[in-house]
Amino acid sequence: MNKIIFSFLTLSALSYAGGCVLTQSDDMNVSWKAYKTFAKLGVAGKFTSVDYKPNKKEGKNFKELLMGSTVSIDIYKIDTSNEGRDKTLVENFFGKLNGKSIDAKIVAIKADKREKGKPYTGSLDVNITMNEKTLQIPMSYIYEKENFKAKGTIDLFDFQAQSALSSINQSCYDLHKGKTWSDVSISFATMIKATLCNTKIEEKKAK
Repeated sequence: MNKIIFSFLTLSALSYAGGCVLTQSDDMNVSWKAYKTFAKLGVAGKFTSVDYKPNKKEGKNFKELLMGSTVSIDIYKIDTSNEGRDKTLVENFFGKLNGKSIDAKIVAIKADKREKGKPYTGSLDVNITMNEKTLQIPMSYIYEKENFKAKGTIDLFDFQAQSALSSINQSCYDLHKGKTWSDVSISFATMIKATLCNTKIEEKKAK
């Protein structure tokens, strides 16, 4: 009888709390894609030293987990799958920026209306500090199969990084055919597991 009562109380508590626990990973992958030549060819890369501090490890929705989370990125540790290019970027672009890191904080998050049979989507605002200048950058997110991914675009001119952009353009003038674009696509990704719940019901509540 005691076991039956305990089970009933546990189920009641889960139902009252939404019956769901979202748990996020300690890791966050941060990547970018810059563009060169007038054909705007993309050059992708990622940062290999990212210090991620989540707002919460567990919660009932994305807002509880992510809003207030911060990241500090070592701009001297990158990977573009080309060691020579990595060295050139560090010396002639990142090394020309003020500071040794890019810092960011998630300050807002909002879910889109759920469409049956499609991944969960929404938007978030991120305060990004680069070259000693802080700007709020809008990003869009998608959540599917425990993968949370967000993407957005920054303009290096907005961060007063003209000198760094000019430096990399000059050092790679022939390869870039004299054109290095100021807009850069940025993205981050982390794992968020959903347990003890019907994720469709819980994500609806999280909006």
